This record gives sequence, structure tokens and C-alpha cells, in this order.
Amino acid sequence: MLKQIKRTSLTLLTLSLLLVGTPSKAAQESGLVCELVPTLTQYLLKTHLAVHVQTEEINRRTAEQFIKRVDPSKTLLMKSDVSDLQPKVLAFLKTMKEKPNCTEFLKVKDTLIKRSKEQLEYTKEVLGASYKLDENVELQLDPEKREFAANDKEYKARQLAQIHFQVSNYLLADTKMAKAKKQLIHRYELIVKRMEELTPSDIYTWMVNAFTAALDPHSNYLGPADTEDFRINMNLSLEGIGASLSSEDGFTVIQELIPGGSAIKSNQLQAKDKIISVGQGKSGEMENVIDMDLKDVVRKIRGQSGSTVRLMILREKPEVTRFPVTLVRSKVNLEDDAAKIDFYEKKIDDKKYKLARIELPGFYGGQGRNARTSYGDMAKLVEKANKDGADGLLLDLSSNSGGLLDEAVKIAGLFINQGNIVATKDSEGEVDFLDDIDTRVQFAGPVVVLISRLSASASEIVAGALQDYKRAIIVGGDHTYGKGSVQAVLPLQEDFGILKVTTGLFYIPGGNSTQHRGVTADISYPNPFSTDDIGEKWLDYSLKPDAIKPFLSKESNSTNLWKPVLNTEIEKLKILSDERVKKNDKFAEIVKELNEAKSKKGLIKLSSLRGKESTKKKEDKDKAPKELAKERNAPQIDEAINILSDFVHMRKQGSDKLLGKEAKK
Repeated sequence: MLKQIKRTSLTLLTLSLLLVGTPSKAAQESGLVCELVPTLTQYLLKTHLAVHVQTEEINRRTAEQFIKRVDPSKTLLMKSDVSDLQPKVLAFLKTMKEKPNCTEFLKVKDTLIKRSKEQLEYTKEVLGASYKLDENVELQLDPEKREFAANDKEYKARQLAQIHFQVSNYLLADTKMAKAKKQLIHRYELIVKRMEELTPSDIYTWMVNAFTAALDPHSNYLGPADTEDFRINMNLSLEGIGASLSSEDGFTVIQELIPGGSAIKSNQLQAKDKIISVGQGKSGEMENVIDMDLKDVVRKIRGQSGSTVRLMILREKPEVTRFPVTLVRSKVNLEDDAAKIDFYEKKIDDKKYKLARIELPGFYGGQGRNARTSYGDMAKLVEKANKDGADGLLLDLSSNSGGLLDEAVKIAGLFINQGNIVATKDSEGEVDFLDDIDTRVQFAGPVVVLISRLSASASEIVAGALQDYKRAIIVGGDHTYGKGSVQAVLPLQEDFGILKVTTGLFYIPGGNSTQHRGVTADISYPNPFSTDDIGEKWLDYSLKPDAIKPFLSKESNSTNLWKPVLNTEIEKLKILSDERVKKNDKFAEIVKELNEAKSKKGLIKLSSLRGKESTKKKEDKDKAPKELAKERNAPQIDEAINILSDFVHMRKQGSDKLLGKEAKK
């Protein structure tokens, strides 16, 4: 969640003027200057939620994160390079408040140029006339599972595995071997060129972002070019694929699929997919983008509406596969992927029930009185559910990664009379509340909310509020993502970019923050995204969860239109669900895939990778993307509908009767 801070006497605009004065024109043209690094870091400490002092621990973290930014995949530097660089970074951090000396750690550029040239020469040597692809090579994708190379032999062995992996990517894109070798050599030439073109401003930016990463995962500094990309994404006006991307360990990773974009409409992409190469148009060369700067990858993917871009995707869950995806760039259009409703009929005993499922992909909204909003769409669909006689409602938030906070508050309010929905607390302990002021209950029947670990931010607030008010039963994955922090956007003077700083945490009505813990399902069952690498708590230096005094509002059920969920009801529904899940082969397959992925995490063999890709093509060649997506999500949705039908029947017929008959089946 983001909020915009207005310019006041406490903003960075005034602070930087007091400390360093107005930057010269030359300083502006050269980008971030050394003298501004202490200014930015000190302001971060003044505004950050949890960290206010630059301790030795913060310095250590910053040095660690600086190395990660220099070489995130641990493929360029050697252990000796890291040992040489870290003391220089620490020395700068310790002295920067008095008299910053950037000379020493700027020498990292020389090291990067030296190593990249060595890799270029070795690549040319390997890809000679006698080169053959070795598909028996094993490659560890996760840099956290390996150390920096300790010697030349280990260094070259690691690069050789990378070369085989990169060549196989080209071959998979139907590039001939001779051309693949030529393109890979050219890629290493471009890396050398990129290292040679590094400016001091680039390295200072690494330093500031290393400092922000030492505070928490969501604070960061964006320079002028990155600021423009940020503003485009925030306005949802990009002509591209409609996806939020990040750089992780040298890979460009899809963090979020934006409702209305071509990526989500393709039904082929998922959060955590890695983009390893990009091609322009319907045919032609694919350019390897592993270890490429994120801003450069984004610019290759973004393009004119109506044009075609091809992506080579590496997916690690439930198994490691590579596959191509062709997308037509377009402007994000909320009309194409807004909230939608489906109806189901279920029969228990001799009773038939009509159930509504509303899928909400995100909390969206435009500017202006007539702009389309997620709340407006939800209100209409809830009204339709009522008019069509729905006995119960399933709110599907399983792929909802968040959005506008105000929309989330109003949507939660559709199911209660009125009352507090969410609170935020800042570094000074000040608590602000956001409440639903609409006294109507637009749907009063039984409600079930479907979640997964992809449900994040605003969706966690809706699910958590409805759970705390005993208004709905939460089902699906074990818990939501756990992203419960608030970021403020602080514009810097003279177009130096922006700072994004974590300034608060979110709290749901029961008093718990959604940070780390997220929202725990009342009834959980196997989900393909229930893996230990999906969740806020797995990120470096993620802020700890917190709690405040509960702020549940008595007015939430002032008209007694809805009946609170009872713990005994949840217990009985869980027994019924567990029985179904045990007998379901699709859930058994999900558990098997999760266990296999956990045992082989990150480690792949090229031969098995190509084999799995071929098998995938054979199995799925006759299936449309939407059909594949429907198959993937079907077990989660079906079981949520089953739980809802049991819940409705329990309320209508009595819980003892339901448990007695159904448990014997």
C-alpha cells in the first residue's frame, strides 16, 4: 500500500535544502552525487517506521545488500572480490555523516569490468568449433543455496554451467547452434559494455538502495528514469503486458499480474514466473535478459499498443519448466478484467441451493465521478446475487494481490452494517482508522472467502476484517501473503527521483497486523502456492508483526441482519472438507508436487528440463490457455463451493443433521 506525502516542513524537499543546498546544474546532469547519499540515508532513518539509528547491524546489512545489487546471481564476483569490497563499503558507511569518501568503493567498477572481460574471453573459448551442449549439467537456480566461487577452477565451472543453460535457452527458441553461440558471445560483449558505462551515480544509487534494503524489503530509492517507470505503473497507463516486475537474484520476476492487462488475459503467466529472454514481433531473435538491469528489461517488454512481444518463461513450481508466451501489448483496460460473477447449484439431501461466486482480481478504481471502480462493480454483482436468489456467496480473493485501500474498505462494508475495517500505526505510535460508513448490509447470507498465499495487501484487509467480525469463513491456502506495511512516496527536489519509505503497518479489527502472519484460513486444503518462498516473512529484513488493542465496532451488526460465524460451525465444516480432500486425486497430486518441489528446490538438470518441457507440450498442445487456467484453479474453487454449500445447508437445516448424514458418506 502506498500513500502520497504532501510537501511540508518535514519533507525531504526542505531537509535536503537545509543540509546540502540546491544541487548545481552539473550535479543534476550527472545524477545522484556522493554528497547526497548521507542526506538520503539520514532522512530514511527519520521517516522509517522501525529503524531510526544507523547501527553496526544496519551497516553490516547494507554491505551485504550492496554486494547483492552488484552481483545478485553470484556469477560475476569471486569470494576474494567480496572480501575486498565489503570493508570499503563499511568504511564509507561509518564516515559518510562527517565527510563521505566514495573513492574506494567506486573501485568496484574496475572489478566488474575485469571479471566481465574474463567471462567474455572464457565464453569465446568454450563456444569454439568443438563445443557441444552438455545436458547432464546441473544448475542451482537459487543463489542463496550457493557461495561465491572460491577459486578459478570453481569460477569457470560455474560459468560453464551458465553457458550450457544459456545456449539451451536459445535452442529452445528455435535458434540454430551457430547463431546461438554468436548471440551468447554478443551478450557477454554487452555486459562488458554495460560495466564500462557504469557512472558514479549508478553506484551511489546501489548504495542508497542497499541501505533501504537493510531497513525493510519495500523501502527503496528510484532515480529519475526509474521514477518515470514507477509513475507509469501507478497510473496503470502503460502500453505493455500489464505486469509488475522485479529483479531477484539476476532474474526478472513477475510479481503481480495487473487486471485488464494482456498478461493476465493470456491465462499462461503466474506470479513468481521468471522472464529469461524477450523477443520483438511474432518471430525473430530472442534476447537473453538474465542478469540484465530491470529497467532495460522493462523497456524491451513495453511497447506500442497492438505490437507483439514474446517471452521465454522459466517456472519452478510445481516443477521446473521453460515455455514461450506470445503477448499483444495493449493499454490496461479494467473493462476487460473486472470483478465477475458465476452461479452454481448444489444439492444436499433433497435441498437445492443456489450459490454465487464473485471473483475479484484487484481493488481498482479510476479518477472522476463516472470512473469504474471495484466497489461499484462489486455492489452491482452483490445486488445481482440477491436478485437471482443466491443462498450463499463465495468471494474469491485467491489471486488478488491488492490495490486501492479505500476500495477494500468499502467492499468489506458490503457485508456488515458499518464500523472500523482497518487501522494504520506510524513510527510515533499514532493510530488512524478507516471505517465503512454505509449502514446497509448489501448481502446478509452466509459468506465464504477463498484465499491463497498470492492474496496480499488490500485483499488481506478484506479477508481479515470479515474474519474478525465473524462475518465470513476463510478457506483455501493455509494463509495469505502477509504484506502488511504502508509505504509513503516522497518526491525529491530537482528531479532527483523519489524515495519510497515504509512508514506504518496495517491492523485488522481484532488488533493484529497482517504483517508476516497474513490471514490464516479457518479451513485450509492443499494449494500449489503454499510454498516457503511465497510470503512476506521470507524476504530479507522483513519487519516483524505487531498488534494493537482490538477496534471491533459494535455497529457492525446493528440491525441483526446477519448471523455471526460460530467456532462449532467451522469445526464441523472442517471435518466434512477434510473427508472430501482426502478422497480427491487432484489434491493428492498437488501435495505430491509440493513435496517434490521442496526436495529439489532450485537445482535442475538441463536434460530433465528439456524433457519436462516436451512433455508439457504434448499434454497441453490441444488445450486453450483459459482451459488450462481453469483446470489449475478448479480444485480450490470446487472445494470452496462445497464448503459454502455445507455452510448454507447447516444454517438452513441445522448443523447436527448435516454432520450426521454427510460424515457417513
